[in-house]
Amino acid sequence: MTEFDLSTREGRWKHFGSVDPVEGTKPTTKSEMTDLQSTHKNFLFEIEEVGIKNLIYPVNIDRFQTAGRFSFSTSLNKDEKGINMSRILESVEKHYNNGLELNFNTLYQVLRTLQTNMKQNSAGVDVSGKWFFDRFSPVTNIKAVGNADVTYGLAIEQDQITRKEITIEASVTTLCPCSKEISEYSAHNQRGIVTVKVYLDKDNDVVDDYKDKILDAMEANASSILYPVLKRPDEKRVTERAYENPRFVEDLIRLVAADLVEFDWIDGFDIECRNEESIHQHDAFAKLKYRK
Repeated sequence: MTEFDLSTREGRWKHFGSVDPVEGTKPTTKSEMTDLQSTHKNFLFEIEEVGIKNLIYPVNIDRFQTAGRFSFSTSLNKDEKGINMSRILESVEKHYNNGLELNFNTLYQVLRTLQTNMKQNSAGVDVSGKWFFDRFSPVTNIKAVGNADVTYGLAIEQDQITRKEITIEASVTTLCPCSKEISEYSAHNQRGIVTVKVYLDKDNDVVDDYKDKILDAMEANASSILYPVLKRPDEKRVTERAYENPRFVEDLIRLVAADLVEFDWIDGFDIECRNEESIHQHDAFAKLKYRK
């Protein structure tokens, strides 16, 4: 058995089974390598979407930097074998500025760059991240950082937007109206997870504070908003407000819808509320869809 010098890293590697590289016969420079992806012939079908998923990349949402989880895609012509996926990352990097600004204008520019680099007619992106914002306790007015989950969706054909949407998921308090009605005192409450997917007007810009308006519709119609920091006067206000505003999941999504339908920059929406029930082993949920 060959003895290796265990005092060196290379010796230890070989001791654990590493071997020297073999003398290869294939080219080692890019210009001499075969590019199968760029093969052109009849490949039977055009592909609507091909790309990458679960790309983690730094993004800026308003004042905070966070991590975005991206899915990127482009179309693929019938006479092309495949896409060059490295160009997707190269397209994103062209718009990097201490993170990618997460808004529709920036995402549109990224998709236009992607179209050009990939030589394709259409491109799309979906990206989700944690949206942080300042939240003040209701009585003592103490500032802390709240959060909600946001997902942007955008697709283009040539220079025209074909899909423009945003999804926000936030947690609220819901207090059971039935429990309040039948009990001598108290009422059970639970954390409700509200998800709103908004289909935006593709031909016009949205208002600057569109996220805040959507989130307000989700939270203000609940029994109570959730807060990062609560002192005793705040806790009193929150629990009493919840008791004053009991909500079934059905109530909540109808009230949210009534606010959203008033926004002229919205073409439609999907709403779901799921309650993590505090006195049951199951969850309760309700869904609603609306298109103008």
